[in-house]
Amino acid sequence: MAALGWITPRRRSATARSVLAGEAAAEAARKSAQENADETAAQAERRPPAPEKPAEPEFPVAGDVRAAAFFDLDNTVMQGAALFHFGRGLYKRHFFQKRELARFAWQQAWFRLAGVEDPEHMQDARDSALSIVKGHRVSELMSIGEEIYDEYMAERIWPGTRALAQAHLDAGQKVWLVTAAPVETATIIARRLGLTGALGTVAESVGGVYTGKLVGEPLHGPAKAEAVRALAAAEGLDLSRCAAYSDSANDIPMLSIVGYPYAVNPDSRLRKHARERGWRLRDYRTGRKAAKVGIPAAAAAGALAGGAAAAVALHRRRR
Repeated sequence: MAALGWITPRRRSATARSVLAGEAAAEAARKSAQENADETAAQAERRPPAPEKPAEPEFPVAGDVRAAAFFDLDNTVMQGAALFHFGRGLYKRHFFQKRELARFAWQQAWFRLAGVEDPEHMQDARDSALSIVKGHRVSELMSIGEEIYDEYMAERIWPGTRALAQAHLDAGQKVWLVTAAPVETATIIARRLGLTGALGTVAESVGGVYTGKLVGEPLHGPAKAEAVRALAAAEGLDLSRCAAYSDSANDIPMLSIVGYPYAVNPDSRLRKHARERGWRLRDYRTGRKAAKVGIPAAAAAGALAGGAAAAVALHRRRR
């Protein structure tokens, strides 16, 4: 313990919260994985054909049971942020008022245009979501989440990343989403895509009802790496034989602990980091502008207009 004397109480506390969040996410992911497996089998006949595999797949050997793949969600598997789309769906169902919707819209526009996660925006979104779901039953939000996926998320899945995930599945490997989004939302998306399961932020519930608090902290940055480590230990995985995919420099801790790190639709910091270390790069965005901001060029104008309208609406609301 003497060797750790330089660690301040504040840093020690932050590390403990990351570990707690990671372990909670891993436990929730394993519990939902079997449910996902059963549901996936039932949906197999209804699911449309998966996109073609990449021409030159670069992942561990097929049949390696100690290998798995971990995919970030926002802007890696899906265009935009799942939490914001979920907020749109809750607004439609009268969970909150126009003022909160304007904030969600502005945050989503920023996320899509900048192509990076702003900590203040993400924290604000999480706080809003927790206050909105407090007192609601977990089963109710799961049911609504299924509807919201069909309404706002299904059409935003990146085909290229979806193909990479399917290639891992075809190789007999488990595939997990790893995201700061609520684990319930992430689990729904994983099931709809036929993936093994999901690691996500765990909101506290008592008797099946949300308390408005988190278990540990949001599954973000170092907490993602802790969750992957915890799941790998529980599943008997060898991380040196696993792959991880993300668009954000915030996920460098997760990407750094696997043997096959990929930068997908990367922000500028991750692109630079990946090139310096020889990590594989994949970009499924279209057009020169999209390569910079992380969205198709045609969608950029819509996102900007929507964000501006949201800002005006919020300004008028405060006057």
